[in-house]
Amino acid sequence: MDEVGRGSLAGPVVVCAAKFDHVPVSPLIQDSKRLTPGRRREAAILVREHCMAWVAVEIWQELIDRINILEATRLAMRAAVRTLVEPGIEVVVDHVELGDLGVPVQSLKRADDSFFSVAAASILAKVHRDGIMRELGALDDRWDWLRNMGYPTLKHRRGIGRYGRSHLHRRSFQVSPVLR
Repeated sequence: MDEVGRGSLAGPVVVCAAKFDHVPVSPLIQDSKRLTPGRRREAAILVREHCMAWVAVEIWQELIDRINILEATRLAMRAAVRTLVEPGIEVVVDHVELGDLGVPVQSLKRADDSFFSVAAASILAKVHRDGIMRELGALDDRWDWLRNMGYPTLKHRRGIGRYGRSHLHRRSFQVSPVLR
């Protein structure tokens, strides 16, 4: 299980979990941040073809602002576990402590570097969230979401300085808008 969108200024945090009964060999399956968008989409197709099941859980900015980004991530991860995991399955998550979930949980730094299933989940999460942000950017791209996916790039912060925050921006996140 892995997440994407924790450092974004707008849109959801997305958690994906993937369950495998065997591990296909592919150099494409690695931490999603190391892949180009095209390679991530290609890898996501491969993951979906080979996994037994997968789930994506979205937590949007209204709840993130109410409970904070870490708790929103934990909430999404717990929901993914309830949806996908059955007794006897061990959960591996990329460095988020989840507490007692009734199944063994390993929370490891850089788990997406060491565990195929976590790398696969990171790819699914990134492709899923990028799709959301591309759809939102196609509707209104004053904040350059088609390229920055909601992350705090210079052009995104300039958009905030010029147009203010949209209803999809996280109000609890500090932003230094750039006016030029």
